[in-house]
Amino acid sequence: MILRVFLLSTAALLSCARTATAPELEPLGDADVTVLFVGNSLTAWNDLPGMVGSIADAAGRSYEYRSVLRPNYGLQDHWASGIEGVIRSLAPDVVVLQQGPSSVGDNPLNLRTWSERIGAVVLETGGTPALLMVWPEATRLGAFDAVRDSYAAAAAATNGLFIPAGDAWRQVWALDPTVSLYGPDGFHPSQTGSFVAALTVFSVLFDEDVRDLPPLGVGSADEGLLREAVFAAVSSR
Repeated sequence: MILRVFLLSTAALLSCARTATAPELEPLGDADVTVLFVGNSLTAWNDLPGMVGSIADAAGRSYEYRSVLRPNYGLQDHWASGIEGVIRSLAPDVVVLQQGPSSVGDNPLNLRTWSERIGAVVLETGGTPALLMVWPEATRLGAFDAVRDSYAAAAAATNGLFIPAGDAWRQVWALDPTVSLYGPDGFHPSQTGSFVAALTVFSVLFDEDVRDLPPLGVGSADEGLLREAVFAAVSSR
């Protein structure tokens, strides 16, 4: 199966941000896992939620999702924009939360505070919060540990799941430092970077070993290497 990848332009991202409000999100149907993604362009780039869907299809698992992804938004911004009502309306199985690296100054506290606020609503509606660890800018590779600590602490504070996509990137580079995971701007992910993140999301949400998946087709990257990296990151949470 060829993985379906949709690269969104900046204009498309902005359009999605303006229209992603509660009345326009259709109810979630029955699926093995229903998910609401709440974040910004790091998740929207290359349509990471859709990539997870392609992986789920290949694995024979049913998955349905909705997204509220707004450029430059943090979780505090989402709260102010009414994400509580979206969560209560959809009542998904999992709400995946993501903002920037959140590794310096007051940002780790901000991530934890608003993860707890939003996570409490998720728990009230019978769902599970999940924190999607991202990555620092390419100019701050030394910040990976701080990003991990920040997201892991927020996940623990919400009694939620920790999705170590940033750690999976590091595991990829440990196996092959030449793999390009950043896009041209040195912050948003390349197609391969998004695929690694999507594999990590799939593995955590479905509790599956991605090494057992059928071939997905990810271009020139060594797919077996990427799967091994994701397995190592998820196993080390």
